[in-house]
Amino acid sequence: MRIEKLDQNTKKDLLEKLLKRSPTSYGSYEQSVREILDDVRNRRDQALFEYTEKFDGARISADNILVTEEEIREAYREVDPELVEIIRRSLHNIRTYHEKQRQYSWFDSRPDGTILGQKVTPLARVGVYVPGGKAAYPSSVLMNIAPAKVAGVDEIIMTTPPGKDGKVTATTLVAANEAGADRIYKAGGAQAIAALAFGTESIPKVDKIVGPGNIYVALAKKSVYGHVSIDSVAGPSEILVLADETANPRYVAADLLSQAEHDELASAILVTTSEALAKEVSDWTDRFILELSRGEIIRKSLDNYGHILLADTLEDAIDAANAIASEHMEIVTADPFEVMTKIRNAGAIFIGEYSSEPLGDYFAGPNHVLPTNGTAKFFSPLSVDDFIKKSSIISYSRDALEKVHTDIEKFAEAEHLTAHANSIKVRFDGKD
Repeated sequence: MRIEKLDQNTKKDLLEKLLKRSPTSYGSYEQSVREILDDVRNRRDQALFEYTEKFDGARISADNILVTEEEIREAYREVDPELVEIIRRSLHNIRTYHEKQRQYSWFDSRPDGTILGQKVTPLARVGVYVPGGKAAYPSSVLMNIAPAKVAGVDEIIMTTPPGKDGKVTATTLVAANEAGADRIYKAGGAQAIAALAFGTESIPKVDKIVGPGNIYVALAKKSVYGHVSIDSVAGPSEILVLADETANPRYVAADLLSQAEHDELASAILVTTSEALAKEVSDWTDRFILELSRGEIIRKSLDNYGHILLADTLEDAIDAANAIASEHMEIVTADPFEVMTKIRNAGAIFIGEYSSEPLGDYFAGPNHVLPTNGTAKFFSPLSVDDFIKKSSIISYSRDALEKVHTDIEKFAEAEHLTAHANSIKVRFDGKD
């Protein structure tokens, strides 16, 4: 990995380079995505089935698009029972963590007859998109469905691309069943997003779409926002390790590569105050690449977006970390909890040398659906909050309104909205 001196120029260049990876930068795909969305919106199931055969090589119809109970039972027969138990233990941790995020309705009643409050309501129907193809991601299934179940969503619809044999990956089905998906449909890509957003004869329209996907899925979610809600437009994976001379270089190198293996656009950055650590981490990454199955992808990722930044002080390193606002941040310093208090921008923060990033991906409990491309400056991880909505409650008695009615009327008249003022005034003009 390249080692660079951290200064204002290198930080500025790095931020500009990272932003180019955003899905919003790939305008050349947008026309294709728009055509698919419009086609599915107009021709519904017919278009959905045609695209599924074109892109996934599977012949899907109204008779077999919905995953059956027998297909789920078959999936359990195919998956190693030990893995099923691991999925259950992981799911327990995820549920337990998200149950602490629950919000409840509240009401504040005052003696003058004023009642103010907030009504919390779960979303009625949510669509969860799960990638398919060569890779299977049962962890993403758990992370997207579990908070929706905890929130109390009435119906969770999952879509995932089928294989050429018309089947869904067994581990994906097992994870979905364990997490509590109500219905699972064999549909992927932009066409599945269109089906969830607009509805077809087979797939019902949802209120919100969550879940990761390729560039076509990301742009499709961006395009349907407004017809439905979405979680985010996710970009490539990122990790930033903030370390000093006390860090274990072998651990740091291994953690950086854990994200670099996702794809060639993934970003892996070390910010450190130790030149010795920087050199050792660079050496260890070279050694690990020779041993790992996705070494070629890792090498291209590091060539494109892998950086070791050498900072003069820990404060400079912290400033750089906050500017980058990485999806995953590991803190491996002499006093990591003290450093953590100074971090403003990160999707998930991993503290100490035994809190490596994959712990969060699979097992600890916090959600691994995180803000990318610097959006950790204003976005949060997927949570129970994403699956609820809030309504304001307002109730005034006549006595309570009478005390403030002239204030409201004057405010409305100042905005030249006389009908607003009149709506209050008629209650006290004595003409009833």
